[in-house]
Amino acid sequence: MIKTFRESFSLLGTRRFGTFWFASLLSSIGTWAQQVAEPWLLLTLGASSFLIGLDSFAMNAPVWLLTLAGGALADRSDRRLVITLFQSIQMLCPTAIVVLLVAGLVQPWMIIALSVVVGVTDALSMPSFQSIVPSIVTHEQIGQGLALNSTQFNLSRILGPAIAGVLMSGVGVIACFVVSAASYVPFVGVALWILPRWTPAAPRADAPPQSHLFAGIGDILRQRHLRGALLTVLATGTLCAPLVTFTPVLVKTVFQGGAGHFSAALVAFGVGGLLGAAGLLSIPPGVDRRRLTSGFALAHGAVLVLTALSPWFWGLPPLLVLAGAAMTVSNTAANSLLQATANPRLLGRTVSLYMLAMRGGISLGALLTGAAVSLLGVQHALLLDGVAALVIQAALARTWFRAALPDPGTMI
Repeated sequence: MIKTFRESFSLLGTRRFGTFWFASLLSSIGTWAQQVAEPWLLLTLGASSFLIGLDSFAMNAPVWLLTLAGGALADRSDRRLVITLFQSIQMLCPTAIVVLLVAGLVQPWMIIALSVVVGVTDALSMPSFQSIVPSIVTHEQIGQGLALNSTQFNLSRILGPAIAGVLMSGVGVIACFVVSAASYVPFVGVALWILPRWTPAAPRADAPPQSHLFAGIGDILRQRHLRGALLTVLATGTLCAPLVTFTPVLVKTVFQGGAGHFSAALVAFGVGGLLGAAGLLSIPPGVDRRRLTSGFALAHGAVLVLTALSPWFWGLPPLLVLAGAAMTVSNTAANSLLQATANPRLLGRTVSLYMLAMRGGISLGALLTGAAVSLLGVQHALLLDGVAALVIQAALARTWFRAALPDPGTMI
């Protein structure tokens, strides 16, 4: 176990992966600083719980329409240029919010509209981004690379909200959007400098005349082990991810907390995610990722139920630590299974389906839970989500484990 852990971290010493990892960390810190500031800004502007859910929906819903196109781009275009183009456009969104705040013109609908732009650019570029790790590590290192990538993402979930809490208390929310805009610069530079140029594979002469967008999707979904991973991630995103989305509502309306309490809650979620990612680094490659995915998805549902029933604020951070660990292990294990067993010619589209399940689930869950919060209150809405997650994940696990896996020698 210790040897596996050391081998995983040795990847950070390589030129390509190490540079990519650190640039991604800086970018993610900026993103999370904005993720803390944005719902709090909406609340201070008088936005309702439904509008906060709508903002999250606007940011994640475009994956339903565009992520398959993003997968096709990842398989058929130079991924460096795809990432550079759409990340540059995305950088303009926090910049626009800074300008609106300085001018005193910001309104909730403007923030939501800019979230749509972020969602569109994410949907088109994320399959290319998610396909980077397999292109800069060996096949045997894919699981370790993805776990390390998850580590930086969850480390940013600690650093980003912590920085945001300090900035919001000392300077104001505008500083978080400045940090977010600046954080794009190093990542765009690394995408052009360090990532390998991608040469798409030529189409086979016997390939059927299918739509470019949906070509190969049926082949992916017909494989039960891949379909099971995708459905599990979809259920987690729809039913469990709203816990993070509505944490500001829980903190402000139920526990009467402020921006510092909200920041502390998100830091706790990031700590859990970091612990989960670190734990994955010590798991040998041959371990069945299905059991990790389903087991921790069930644990996430149980934590959601306990969170909804918690009567005091200081019970929230420890539960969010558990929630962050459960979500990270479940989703990263599913992603590892998908990327290690997918047809290399369809890797971009396989990743796009993963993003569709994860981000699409988050958007759907935000919208539905936002409506439920307005009708039932935030605690009752989250309790309903948690119970549904336990039932659905248990049913998925029973059918998924009956599927035959590919040759273990090809798995991570």
